[in-house]
Amino acid sequence: MEIRIGIKHSPRELAFDTDSSAAEVRGIVEDAISNSAALVTLSDVKGHQYLVHTEAILYVELGGEGGRKVGFIS
Repeated sequence: MEIRIGIKHSPRELAFDTDSSAAEVRGIVEDAISNSAALVTLSDVKGHQYLVHTEAILYVELGGEGGRKVGFIS
């Protein structure tokens, strides 16, 4: 599933693929915001971890699960 996170004061968004379900990612983000956590920690399919300041999150877009990508990756 693809995740896109909009960051305050940044013209670009953080985008990556994860093995987590939409419900899991939503739960992680909602828990961090409701508990006033300083950071949200998410990981991608390659095992990289992303730490995002909770206060800097403008939006989180959860893409469709599954599906294959076709084409070249640069």
